[in-house]
Amino acid sequence: MFLTQQHLKTARTLGVTIIALSLGACATYKDEFATINSRLDQLDAKVQGAAQSAESANQSAQQANQRLDQMESRVQQLETAPRRKPRG
Repeated sequence: MFLTQQHLKTARTLGVTIIALSLGACATYKDEFATINSRLDQLDAKVQGAAQSAESANQSAQQANQRLDQMESRVQQLETAPRRKPRG
């Protein structure tokens, strides 16, 4: 069966339409990827900020623990020291 001129025109039109839609879809995906990448960059910045805050809080907690250890040592010294006799 031979293709007629009408069939060839229809096939060409469909081919061009498919290619045009494919290229249009690529542009849409490109925009969507740009949006997604932008959102990922924002989330990355938030995560980095949270990590810095957590590190700062960790350092503060370590310093507080060191001070508590020093105070505990001093309290133990006072508790084990011999009792003084009251005056009078």
